[in-house]
Amino acid sequence: MTDKPRAADPDSTGSAPGGSASAGKSGEEPRVVIRDKRKITETAGADAAAADAGTDVPAEGLVEEAEVVVDEIQVEAAEAEAGPPVVDAPAEPVDAAAATSLGAELEALRADLDERTRDLQRVSAEYANYRKRVDRDRGLVTEQATGAVLAALLPILDDLDRAREHGDLVGPFGAVADQLTTALGKFGLTPFGEKGDPFDPTLHEAVAHQTSADVTEPTCVQVMRRGYQIGERLLRPALVAVADPE
Repeated sequence: MTDKPRAADPDSTGSAPGGSASAGKSGEEPRVVIRDKRKITETAGADAAAADAGTDVPAEGLVEEAEVVVDEIQVEAAEAEAGPPVVDAPAEPVDAAAATSLGAELEALRADLDERTRDLQRVSAEYANYRKRVDRDRGLVTEQATGAVLAALLPILDDLDRAREHGDLVGPFGAVADQLTTALGKFGLTPFGEKGDPFDPTLHEAVAHQTSADVTEPTCVQVMRRGYQIGERLLRPALVAVADPE
């Protein structure tokens, strides 16, 4: 591949033209020339470039495999955070004995519930009756207390009636008497017993008895003292004289 020049023989001088010049330069070393006759093609250059670039750029298959691994890791992390999946346990078969036991227990619970419901209804009814009885008793106590006070004032009212019959209840004294009667009426005090009223033994007390052709039934012909009521309660009966028909 390389051609090396042959060294000149120092003994043979003048055998070639210019032998004197060659002899004059015999002390220098000969040059060595190397020639590379190999051809560089485009295909080889491309392969070399690809080989050089392969060290820096990963292959496509490797990139896809790396992406798949990353996706699997992310999925596993998400499942770990979400916890284990909830799976419904399969229903266990119930045998006839267990069903019978459950039915009996259910019936017992229903019977217990019915009994508690009846107890609650009974207690509610008793409490309602208790409230009604208490309200009624409270009203009776109030009426009795009011009646006791009004009964103590009845003699004063009798004196006012006698003064009115004699014509003495006039002027300021008459105005005070009227105000007192009105005030007592607000507490439910109602007078009764007028001349000509039919005789009622539950309301009148007969202190005199006579016959008369002017009446067709027992009638109060004279009122000695008026009677009083508080609502439906008799506070005092009226003293009257009764006339029977002849």
